[in-house]
Amino acid sequence: MNPNQQDREFEFATTPNFLTLARMACVPFVVALLFIGNPKNDLSAALLFGAASITDYFDGYIARVQKSVSIYGKLMDPLADKFLVVSCLIMLQHLGRLHPVAVILLICRELAITGLRALASAEGVVMSSSQSAKWKTATQMVAIPFMMAKEPLFGVPIYPIGQVLLAISIAISMWSAVDYVVEFFKKLPERRRARKAAKNQSQQDS
Repeated sequence: MNPNQQDREFEFATTPNFLTLARMACVPFVVALLFIGNPKNDLSAALLFGAASITDYFDGYIARVQKSVSIYGKLMDPLADKFLVVSCLIMLQHLGRLHPVAVILLICRELAITGLRALASAEGVVMSSSQSAKWKTATQMVAIPFMMAKEPLFGVPIYPIGQVLLAISIAISMWSAVDYVVEFFKKLPERRRARKAAKNQSQQDS
């Protein structure tokens, strides 16, 4: 890694990071609109959630194009996603639009995978997002605003559609969690064997 690349890794003032911060800043506004509790504000909350979700794509895309992937972005991006999704799931449960069991399953899954990734990172194992996890995120990002808006839009019953999509999201979440666990227990022994072989080689060379 050249010095310029290393400097960019520790740069905070980048467009992707500002987009991530904007996504975090949207969370209290979405929650406040849902607390007010009328159809107009529900729709506003859904639209704001949708706009915030779109920034999740653009911050990653811009970071790759501009080669401005930073340590701060790697930390803040998944946190921003979880702040947004978890806050909205809890609000939907509070409003009686989502069963508590669904909220428990989704939040516990996120906590478990975050812990597993942290453990893998400590062992030097990189666990990238699986395809099933990406589908989980996509279905959630559509289901949640549909359930926020609740009232039919242009004659389309978006709330029942959101319920179906969230049920699909839960199923995919459980499936992707299994993928992560399998990947972890597959990569961990490989990493340890490689580390042991490197250590033995180093001892032989010395």
